Amino acid sequence: MKKETIIIPQGNSKENVKIRKKIIMDFYAQWIAANPTKQIYNASLKEFINVRYLSINETSKMAAIRYVSTLAVTRYFTEILELAKEIKRTKPKQENENQKRFSNIIVLEYNKQEFGKVKLVVGVLKGSRQNIQYCITAIENG
Repeated sequence: MKKETIIIPQGNSKENVKIRKKIIMDFYAQWIAANPTKQIYNASLKEFINVRYLSINETSKMAAIRYVSTLAVTRYFTEILELAKEIKRTKPKQENENQKRFSNIIVLEYNKQEFGKVKLVVGVLKGSRQNIQYCITAIENG
């Protein structure tokens, strides 16, 4: 996948968040075109993490809120999916409609030396037990 120089707006206005959301959505479209299986093997879980519509929808909504999260997704996405390490497993939030399809939620972290920590949330699908990438956001340092 070719690396283009995309200017990501850093402000917190509604317009900047909207632009960042589109940047993330466009990134996923390019990533999926380059990765038709829509999955990456994670070394810590020793299983594949699958990218689905829910992954795109949830990440674009949450990561667009902050510039650094948008940067993490668009610059280190595959690396995060491959190398993030499991931190904990929890039950899905019952009040969250998007999490009701999961039996477990796995929280992973990836520490990118020149960037900082990134949180990857993966849901374990009920029935098939597939790991579905749920959301990626940067973690505030300090």
